[in-house]
Amino acid sequence: MAKSSAPSAGAPSRDRIVAGAADLISRRGLKAASIREVAKHAKAPLGSTYHYFPEGKQQLATEAVRYAGAAVSGILRRQLDAGPVAGLRAFLALWRGIVVESDFRAGCPVLAVSVEEPPADETPPALAAAAEAFQDWERLLAETLRTHGADAERAPGLAALIVASVEGAIAMSRAKRSMEPLDRVAEQLEALIVGAVGGPA
Repeated sequence: MAKSSAPSAGAPSRDRIVAGAADLISRRGLKAASIREVAKHAKAPLGSTYHYFPEGKQQLATEAVRYAGAAVSGILRRQLDAGPVAGLRAFLALWRGIVVESDFRAGCPVLAVSVEEPPADETPPALAAAAEAFQDWERLLAETLRTHGADAERAPGLAALIVASVEGAIAMSRAKRSMEPLDRVAEQLEALIVGAVGGPA
């Protein structure tokens, strides 16, 4: 996931719109991310935005969440080859970069979609995509924890704790305009991982 506000003007128009939507949602939440605002934020023609996303805002939001989820999963997948601590550090570094470089204005678009109230008796596709993203991150973390010696039954719970702690710390850091919450959580999570795998991992 890009750390800058919007992708370069040379990026394919559809990709630029999706990435721009993810960034806008990470800053303002889903409700404020109208098709018009996304097009403006992504520096894309409004007509092209409607052309690529004929089903409207919910289609665009769903793709933006999938884009963000897949980008994070890709980073985790690469870094977890070196062990769960390396994966944790990469996960933290990604969010640190996004929060700091945006001057605490941007966070996680997956979390942003998750905390907004859905319509009654309905699970919007963007919310379902957010759940899938969280599940994928947890699965990747749990797999590497087990591979490096963590108890098979404990690994999924620890993976969920890692994702939930980091996501909460991102929100706290933005609110406090300080990276201290993320730093404190990082220290505790790393100690938990080392303890779970029986030594440095």
